[in-house]
Amino acid sequence: MIVDLRSDTVTRPTAGMREAMFAAPVGDDVYGEDPEINALEAEVAALFGHEAALFVPSGTMGNQIALTLLVRPGEELVCDSDAHIVTYEQGAAAALFGISTRTVPSARGIADPEAYAAQIRAPDWHIVTTRALAVENTHNRGGGTVQPLAALRRLRAVADATGVALHCDGARIWNAHVAAGVPLATYGGLFDTLSVCLSKGLGAPVGSVLVASAARIAEGRRVRKRLGGGMRQAGVLAAAGRYALRHHLDRLADDHKRAQVLRDALAPLGVTAADAAETTNIVLLDLTDAPLDAPALAAAARERGVLFGPTGRRSARLVTHLDVDDRGLEHAVDVLTDLLRG
Repeated sequence: MIVDLRSDTVTRPTAGMREAMFAAPVGDDVYGEDPEINALEAEVAALFGHEAALFVPSGTMGNQIALTLLVRPGEELVCDSDAHIVTYEQGAAAALFGISTRTVPSARGIADPEAYAAQIRAPDWHIVTTRALAVENTHNRGGGTVQPLAALRRLRAVADATGVALHCDGARIWNAHVAAGVPLATYGGLFDTLSVCLSKGLGAPVGSVLVASAARIAEGRRVRKRLGGGMRQAGVLAAAGRYALRHHLDRLADDHKRAQVLRDALAPLGVTAADAAETTNIVLLDLTDAPLDAPALAAAARERGVLFGPTGRRSARLVTHLDVDDRGLEHAVDVLTDLLRG
């Protein structure tokens, strides 16, 4: 048995999803003629209460297009120091678009509106001007934490008061929606742009959707073309995303429950994060006092059919998802418990 807890991106399309992909009508999306992509974009825009949306190959592309719409070259984005945008996107904002970034320390990725406000620089020809703020929900390196709605509303007020834009890296916003019960349209109403992923948690093989105003999305299409993101007859991929939204959204609660089972099972061993409030499908391990460091533990677990990813010498991440059932979770718990007991 192989239980892959490295990420919720490792899922395979279900039989129903494959059928939807096979049957999808297609056209040339670069010409705006793919009916399945057009339908997906309209549906996702409506879910978040925005005017328009744009299907892109990846969440990184969605984030980076959003930043170019909000921040000009030589201007500044403020986000937290563990944000995906500055940790896992290869410095694209600076390397490709000349965007400067400044980061704010956070507790497990939770946005502190006052800390963000203190970093905003007003337009002045002496200094770099802050044009946008970014928040990640849920927060990957924070352990799947959900951004508190009250904090997001305060951050929106900060953005309005200072004249800056607000972007959401919503790769796992579906998990936040299910865990916190916050309507997607409520999240959408707080942000100028959102990038939401179909291949994390929802189980689609490829794709994210950028959500914004019609004017911004029109410009976003130009940027997507510049980045080589026009995918022609990609309705087969959009069909997978539409199927996922219909069939895999509510079941994210199962992933959250299994992640909690995993936390509870490992808690007596002293390796789970102390603060597990508002967590979803990501379990962080602190292996400071464990008999094995993270690489050694990962190697030993792999030999017994359990895969997960070290995030440092003494830290690791485990992610529950569509392809991890109760039997697989039980096997993972047994293997990790045995190894961590030394």
